[in-house]
Amino acid sequence: MASSRHSFHIPDSTIYLDGNSLGLMPTGVPGRIRSVMTEEWAEGLISSWSKAGWFDLPITAASRLARLVGVGDDEIAIGDSTSINLFKCLAAGLHARPGRRVIVTEGDNFPTDNYMAQGLAELVPDVELRYFEPDQDPASAVDESVAVVLLSHVDYRSARVRDMVQVTADIHAKGALVLWDLSHTTGAVHCNLAAAGADMAVGCTYKYLNGGPGAPAFAWINPAIIGEVSQPLSGWMGHADPFDFTRSYVPSDGPRRLVCGTPQVISLSALDEALKVWDEVDLDQLWKKSRTMTSLFIEAVEASCSDHGLVLASPRDEAARGSHVSFNYENGFEVMQALAARGVVGDFRAPSTMRFGFAPLYLSFGEVVEAVNHLNEILCNDEWTEPRFAERGVIT
Repeated sequence: MASSRHSFHIPDSTIYLDGNSLGLMPTGVPGRIRSVMTEEWAEGLISSWSKAGWFDLPITAASRLARLVGVGDDEIAIGDSTSINLFKCLAAGLHARPGRRVIVTEGDNFPTDNYMAQGLAELVPDVELRYFEPDQDPASAVDESVAVVLLSHVDYRSARVRDMVQVTADIHAKGALVLWDLSHTTGAVHCNLAAAGADMAVGCTYKYLNGGPGAPAFAWINPAIIGEVSQPLSGWMGHADPFDFTRSYVPSDGPRRLVCGTPQVISLSALDEALKVWDEVDLDQLWKKSRTMTSLFIEAVEASCSDHGLVLASPRDEAARGSHVSFNYENGFEVMQALAARGVVGDFRAPSTMRFGFAPLYLSFGEVVEAVNHLNEILCNDEWTEPRFAERGVIT
């Protein structure tokens, strides 16, 4: 993966361990945006919807990430946010299972997943939202009333990876569908939706895919069922013939029916350019590097910082761990701020989780070791106790 590092802008004196929140900027993106602005928009104007391929961007950009999640090139659509795509797919799941009115989700899921499920349940009559707890088998919460189960493949706090094949099979055996959130998976953790027999998936593109802040999200519905489902955000760009301007909505075939409104051309173009970096990446090597890096980090932290009370919050088994590592520490926020002041950028999740992301596409093993050295010095010198490191902003 060292050959990919040159494709990114890496700020001087920075060790970036936050690619699981916002990926680095690929060096090709500024030029692509300039071209969109000064040529396609400024000069091409309305003709660029056809000549520059703007209309097709939700599908053509999506085709670049298809192999990262194990599906066909023409099966994914990109557009809107992860939250909106969750709403679309949850509603599609309810539609595909008439008579079943329950959505099941994990109680400790990433908040937006549960919030969107709550909003849908409040909007649609007789729909119930049911939670299961972290130590509970998802399938155990499924009965004949459950239409769809919403799960994160990689847990955003601990990095625990669910067995997609087994969990999907167990839930299918009870007649429900599964919607997978791949936001902390795509671009760093092996995933094959088709092989798992998955039903639906969504995910963001600004983490390991490096699409930029607020980059549009992706959505996928298994081709075996997409013709049978309906999603309620039936905007004109998802219509079979959007420029016929007919009174009634007729959904497009395939993933375009997941497109809602007008594509976000500038951000979609940035993402399309960012995804080109993946064209020549050996994915098996990438997944292996991710596992090796996270194992190295855990071993190094526990070897050098064992006297400071850090508690590993991620699975020790690399097969059950995603591409970030979490340690719990009472003053984790202050420690992460002290690391950032030294140029080591990770993030913090309340109440006490220090989270370190490993983007194997551009991170080096030397940086992993150096980051642990900085962490050890901060803890040994009580550097984190400086008052400035306790100051909190809106974003942590």
